[in-house]
Amino acid sequence: MASRNTTNDRRARIEQMRRADQARERRNRILTIGISGVVVAGLVGFGVFVLNKESEEKEQRVAEAKAPVTEEKTWDAKKLGRNHVDTAVTYEMKPPVGGDHNQVWMNCNGDVYKEPIPDVNAVHSLEHGAVWVTYTDKAAKADVDKLAKKVEKTPYSLMSPYKDQQGAIMLSAWGKQVTVDSADDKRVNQFFTKYVQGPQTPEPGAACTGGLNGNAQS
Repeated sequence: MASRNTTNDRRARIEQMRRADQARERRNRILTIGISGVVVAGLVGFGVFVLNKESEEKEQRVAEAKAPVTEEKTWDAKKLGRNHVDTAVTYEMKPPVGGDHNQVWMNCNGDVYKEPIPDVNAVHSLEHGAVWVTYTDKAAKADVDKLAKKVEKTPYSLMSPYKDQQGAIMLSAWGKQVTVDSADDKRVNQFFTKYVQGPQTPEPGAACTGGLNGNAQS
């Protein structure tokens, strides 16, 4: 009789342990499903946030591209010469925004030049749809550094010092020019958005590499 009771007790303990294991497995499955649901919901929510943010940024770029640039100067593109010449050219504006130019363009694939570059080569870059950032020694170093970083990240742009310009910081495209107060001036991003390969470009898609990469006229 004692042996039979012992066996029954052992079976009862085994059954109790089995039930405990099953209950623990159920709790783990529920916990796993719950965590997975939270993770999935979080990923979905993050994805929606990213898409919304990208959509908002795209809408902002479109709006900037359509809005006029405050105090921008414009020249009639049809009256700006586009002949290739081997001699110096006297331009009516400094920096020039178009006109006859050298057959070799300045490299403008985010190129930052530490010394002045030839007008006749830079104008050819503008013809290809580049934005040219220029500055004098009156520009704050912090602004120059920040603008250099922007140019380096932007294909079809170039930057160089320019001694004889009127403003401390100026941005030029073919037939377009604006003087800005600082690198944080909202017109900087607006000008880039509108005119890097913008509708003013006489030769959209033309090369911005394989040209002149120095300070001597080619």
